[in-house]
Amino acid sequence: MEQFSSLLFIVALIGFLVFVALYHVDAGYGKMRSEKWGPAINNKIGWMLMECPVFFVMLFMWGSSELHFTLPYLVFFLLFELHYFQRSFVFPLLMKGNSKMPLVIMALSIVFNLTNGYIQGYWLFVRAAEEPMYQELYTSAWLTDWRFILGTLMFLCGMGINIHSDYIIRHLRKPGDSKHYLPKGGMYNYVTSANYFGEILEWAGWAVLTWSWAGFVFFWFTCANLVPRANSIWHKYAAEFPEEFPGRNLKRVVPFIY
Repeated sequence: MEQFSSLLFIVALIGFLVFVALYHVDAGYGKMRSEKWGPAINNKIGWMLMECPVFFVMLFMWGSSELHFTLPYLVFFLLFELHYFQRSFVFPLLMKGNSKMPLVIMALSIVFNLTNGYIQGYWLFVRAAEEPMYQELYTSAWLTDWRFILGTLMFLCGMGINIHSDYIIRHLRKPGDSKHYLPKGGMYNYVTSANYFGEILEWAGWAVLTWSWAGFVFFWFTCANLVPRANSIWHKYAAEFPEEFPGRNLKRVVPFIY
């Protein structure tokens, strides 16, 4: 447990460093694509390769556990895998265009996803099963606990926002149109990075429904990665749409707040 706690601390600390760094350096993928990040790979392939490791790590740790058909462990597993199946195998296939992803971004994401998949899987199927507090907590009764219900609603709502926001982005242009547009509709009526808001809400829900430090560290790292990037996107839109942007009164990533 001491080694596991140290790993959580290290990941949380790296998250803090990432949070600070990304307010000064734009990660060079997506809207912030830059040649200075070096060799790149097709965006669809890169996205699939960087997201799928965590899906398979969690699948392995679930399958290796004696708890894999025990409630609520099965529900934890299914929710987690639902997200990563969509992000690994559905989302990349829906991407339009031929944009590129820097290999270094893909590699760093693979390292994080492998580490995080291990942390979440190890917590659920090894550590929690050995901790008296969680042996009592993670029973069938947990499925009716307010924390599980609230967290699951947050998770599913966040996932819905994320998927819908990606849909809006994919349909900003009609076939043959090369213009850039400020996204509208859904949560884009409130923030410029609605997809990030959805993902942040998802993993906040995960932290609540698992009621664990492992879940909280994942939520924190998600915020550390996406909040500064949302800030960069907000400034990019402000510069790109100087006439339309001020009248929208859009926040960066959290409606009415930031």
